[in-house]
Amino acid sequence: MTDLTRSLAQYVANPSFGDAQAKAQAFEVAKLGFVDTVGTMMAGAVEPVVQLLLKHYEAYQAPAEAPVAFAGLFKPTPIAACINATAGHALDYDDVAMAGHPSTVLVPAILAEGHHLGVSGERALQAYVVGYEVWSELVYREPGKYHLKGWHPTGVLGTVAVAAAVSVLHQVNQIQASNALAIAASMASGLVANFGTMTKPFHAGRAAANGIEAVRLSVLGMTAAPDVFEHPAGYLNALSIKEDADRSLPADRLGKAPRLLETGLSIKRYPVCYSCHRAIDGILALVESNDLSPADIKHIAVTLGPAQASMLRNHHPQTGLEAKFSIEFAMASALVKREVGLRQLTDEFVQQSEVQALFDKVSVQINDEPCPLEPTFSFTDRVVVTLNDGQTLDSGDIRFPLGNAGNPMDEQGMRAKFMDCLDSAKEQGVSPPIQAQTLYGRLAQLESEPNLRSLFEH
Repeated sequence: MTDLTRSLAQYVANPSFGDAQAKAQAFEVAKLGFVDTVGTMMAGAVEPVVQLLLKHYEAYQAPAEAPVAFAGLFKPTPIAACINATAGHALDYDDVAMAGHPSTVLVPAILAEGHHLGVSGERALQAYVVGYEVWSELVYREPGKYHLKGWHPTGVLGTVAVAAAVSVLHQVNQIQASNALAIAASMASGLVANFGTMTKPFHAGRAAANGIEAVRLSVLGMTAAPDVFEHPAGYLNALSIKEDADRSLPADRLGKAPRLLETGLSIKRYPVCYSCHRAIDGILALVESNDLSPADIKHIAVTLGPAQASMLRNHHPQTGLEAKFSIEFAMASALVKREVGLRQLTDEFVQQSEVQALFDKVSVQINDEPCPLEPTFSFTDRVVVTLNDGQTLDSGDIRFPLGNAGNPMDEQGMRAKFMDCLDSAKEQGVSPPIQAQTLYGRLAQLESEPNLRSLFEH
């Protein structure tokens, strides 16, 4: 049995990033996570779950350590991170990697605790890469798919990843890092059954908050198991689908070329569950090229992976929140509006008769061939549309949706999404404390920021 916990703690306490070129490239990818998360955080600020959290934490004013920028408030760091992470995930528009949503937990936690500590943008990026690396080291030891067991990786893996990232901000020693990771391992949680409800984005919020608290408790001297990841009754085995997680493989890649450069970040084009995105690309292409309307459709067959299908559990959604986890809604929105965007994710649009009428015309078929890069997904997805006149239209196999790390968005696309998020927030009465272009520029050049406390300042 390898000493996995010790290896992770050594890496977190003394991180390295390969050569200078690998480090610089990893930082460029990490900055995408900061840009995307702050954008989706602003756009998600008015979501009901965020407003509930603001009300819930209303009495928690001191110490005023970190900003909730969209609300003009300062809160204790774990609370600020919780609210911001929940807002970032509330629209399900945040980036994707490693079977979850890494940036929506890492970025709010790093920005909140980094603001409190007054760290530089350079240190923030280091923390992000370390958090991502620890997440990656753990997730690929599980041969099964966490979603099929009911675990939400963003919650269960995100909590430990945040503890790793925040440990870098605090510059902890190896013993403190080990304890922080082990404490976080016992705080990890999040269930797929809560997808399509307000609790799903709260998983990200609690992961961000719990990761910060785990580090603070370790610094104060709280102890935890020194073998929490490799122990038979530890984290990996407890979460494992068939109790066959690889607990013996040496963690000898830590500190070499960052895995962030291999698996990257997939930026969402649509504010719905990522399991829909390939199929949305496929149906939109067919709609545009054939000038389709809802009246033309007899049947739509969507082929995707089993874990994807399990997440898309809402077959007859009635609310915008439920619609985020519905392949039927995704197909209907593409046909009715030729778009699946923020402005379609409203209860009023979901309940339109023209939208509802399409749901029963959609069926799901399963592709069991897994994707080696994204464990939750099938190797390819596909959309086949049968028209009322008998004609069949086929998207063909879809490997990577636009925005995926394998089919990335360019800088213009990133900027456009960020500005659209902030414009959407402004339409709902939420504005950033500084001009949107200025904020985008600071995030895009985060390594040049001397102190995170100035990030949101005029």
